Amino acid sequence: MRFQTPLVPGTLLRRYKRFFADVQLEDGREVTAHCPNTGPMTSISNPGARVWLEPNNDPKKKLKFGWRLLQDGAHFVGVDTSLPNRIVKEALTGPGINGLEGYDAILPEQKYGANSRIDFLLRASGRRDV
Repeated sequence: MRFQTPLVPGTLLRRYKRFFADVQLEDGREVTAHCPNTGPMTSISNPGARVWLEPNNDPKKKLKFGWRLLQDGAHFVGVDTSLPNRIVKEALTGPGINGLEGYDAILPEQKYGANSRIDFLLRASGRRDV
């Protein structure tokens, strides 16, 4: 997945009031970033963690950085809860998931069963829905 602007690495100093994170960038600057995840994130928001921020120049936004990823060794944890379905859709429309190639229709947010819904329904002529 590509972000609108290249991500900037930093070190998490602290997360507070659910929506704010203070981060020290590699150039030494300390910035406050918007944290789009309202969950407690207690197991991953430890000071000293390597984080990746997306800068923005939007004059309507008070904070000039958004926290997108946390790096845990070789693994990345998505912090922005608006991204998972965009990432899955990108994988479904590209050559990203073996066995799911060739579906004509990728339908988001579909009713499934009596009182449920699924994030994506894939349809193709001559194939079963998945």
